[in-house]
Amino acid sequence: MVDYLKKDIATALGNPNLHTALGNFADDYVKSREKAYASRDFQALRQKVKAVKSSAAERMHELAKQFTARVEERGGKVYLARDAQAAVDYIIRLAKEKGVQTVVKSKSMASEEIHLNHHLQAQGIEAFETDLGEWIIQLCKQRPSHMVMPAIHMTRQQVAEVFSRATGQELPPDISRLVKVARENLRQKFLRADMGISGANIAIAETGTLVLLTNEGNARLVTTLPPIHVAVVGLEKLVASLQDALPIIEALPRSATGQQITSYVTMITGPVPAAGLDGTERPKEFHVVLLNNGRTGLRDDPEFKEALQCIRCASCLNVCPVYRLIGGHVFGDVYTGGIGTILTAFLGQNQEKAARLQTLCIQCGRCREFCPGLVDISGLLEKLRQRTQSQNKPGLAQRLVLEKVLGNRQLFHRLLRTAAAAQKPFVQGGMVRHLPLFLAGLTKEKSLPALAGRPLRERTKELARPQGKPRARVAFFAGCLTDFIYPQIGIATSRVLAALQMEMFFPLEQTCCGYPAGEAGFTDTFRRIARQNIAVFQQANADYIITPCPTCAAAWKKLYPQLLAEDADWATKANLLAQRVYDFSTFIMEQGGEALMRGCHPSGQTVTYHDSCHMKRTLGVFAAPRQLLNAAGYQLAEMRFSDVCCGFGGSYSLQYPELSAGMLQKKLQWIGESGAGIVATDCPGCTMQISGGLDRAGLPVKALHTAELLAKAIERS
Repeated sequence: MVDYLKKDIATALGNPNLHTALGNFADDYVKSREKAYASRDFQALRQKVKAVKSSAAERMHELAKQFTARVEERGGKVYLARDAQAAVDYIIRLAKEKGVQTVVKSKSMASEEIHLNHHLQAQGIEAFETDLGEWIIQLCKQRPSHMVMPAIHMTRQQVAEVFSRATGQELPPDISRLVKVARENLRQKFLRADMGISGANIAIAETGTLVLLTNEGNARLVTTLPPIHVAVVGLEKLVASLQDALPIIEALPRSATGQQITSYVTMITGPVPAAGLDGTERPKEFHVVLLNNGRTGLRDDPEFKEALQCIRCASCLNVCPVYRLIGGHVFGDVYTGGIGTILTAFLGQNQEKAARLQTLCIQCGRCREFCPGLVDISGLLEKLRQRTQSQNKPGLAQRLVLEKVLGNRQLFHRLLRTAAAAQKPFVQGGMVRHLPLFLAGLTKEKSLPALAGRPLRERTKELARPQGKPRARVAFFAGCLTDFIYPQIGIATSRVLAALQMEMFFPLEQTCCGYPAGEAGFTDTFRRIARQNIAVFQQANADYIITPCPTCAAAWKKLYPQLLAEDADWATKANLLAQRVYDFSTFIMEQGGEALMRGCHPSGQTVTYHDSCHMKRTLGVFAAPRQLLNAAGYQLAEMRFSDVCCGFGGSYSLQYPELSAGMLQKKLQWIGESGAGIVATDCPGCTMQISGGLDRAGLPVKALHTAELLAKAIERS
């Protein structure tokens, strides 16, 4: 299964057209969206969307009943389909009863979900997609790669080739010409179709109204010209009232395509007469298929029901660093990207495919920032990963590393010391640039930092101490990278703290924070490690606990209390310690570090800052390091997309080195564009990833932790 996915990834990464199409859109999307939301309070709006959608999900059956009553009062029919087969059977039966030969379709991901075109074709019924992107995809015999822009992966040249084959005429890659060709070809199909099949963005229960937001106008032709209109609508599209529909209408186009409103907002309340070819009115049938197909199961799952707050804007895809590299044909099924993976698991219950796709998420959490429905997509994917892990037997190598090694501090540290000795033939200038045999791929796209000759735990005598009596004792939680690769970060931290008249010490019994085990779904191992670290730092009895790693800080402050919540004694200990845990920059700011740094001599160096994912999105810290660097006399030059993942992601860079490298290359491009000679970050993992890429690319830029830069500033003063 993994080999199959690896092959798909390699194919996608080797497609320059895909990179150009997705990259250009991803770069432009953020600006367009920001402009579209300029006059709106996004945070307030997403709270409204969440409230409307979560309330509707809880009342799904009640709203379906109300919607059905209103539609039937106006002469329409509503069929509640428990699953995909029931929906298909209803539509096929209807088509046969009415002698339908041709169908035109628009705006229906739900019909994609039930593979309706395939079933219609099997019955000898021609189905024509009329959304431009969907028509292109149908002509190519592909599936959509994006929920809003299904043909986003194709260039205009490719579309011209497709249209040329379909029409028998040589067409230039001119967009306006291609649109005209599509319009000319589809117009007769609208006029002669026996049935129109659409979806809907919203279904309003109080009035029985379907709402469609479109840009091409074809949906109006599909829903008005044929004598039969069938709308296939997921139950999650129901809302209680017109008032409840408004925040969705406001958010959907802004988040989907960066538009304030779509070209067409169509509301359909019951059947209206259709027009024949001669212009005369004829009666019309109106059917709504309300599709369950796993939606009530999703609603009833307390861990995953928030996925029903999704409004299918696909903003999560638009900002996903993995999606921009490989697109929806690899990262997705009918529904694409992170949210698509969750829907794949529940709607149609393709657990095997969902298990494969969930591993592609790097857990950067950027989707969470942009989601107008306030869906914690990366958090849900992590839960899905844990659930999958608990249901499947992990591989021997994974169990060996995460259960036996990571959970055993002495064994883990002994192996790291052994590796430090074994690496010596490959180390040059503190970096490993080539590895032999099956390890060669690890240094293909980036150099690796050498393991430190002496870890920080063996250099505690080098930690700086304040002159005179310290005003606080600060315990240092290093994390694996600082302890065994970057001990200088720990020493730099002690120098900054000493300048603030604080004493830093290193509890020797500490071990890995356990996050890698938790991320891989080894919850019991993660919990065991949490107890071990809590016991060590409780005994240390420090005034504060500081860590230079935001992932470790997140583990201490947020995950340990959650992991141990069901054990009252350990939960109390975890919560008490969590209140004393700080990431480096936040702690230095709160302890008067900015004033201290203003006394330093300016360095004259230009620094750009990279926001680590856990630092910004989990801890919510992004201003403090910038303020400290500015105060310390560094000239800050912001890079584009400073908060887009660098591609490290812990074990992700080992599991998917090709995707990690793709993200790293974009980060190096943005660093280079900033013109800075130093890139600062508060994450040792990001430091490792970026410094390795800079070294491999031969770029004259250094990657340093903020603690190192502040310590240097203090040395200058």
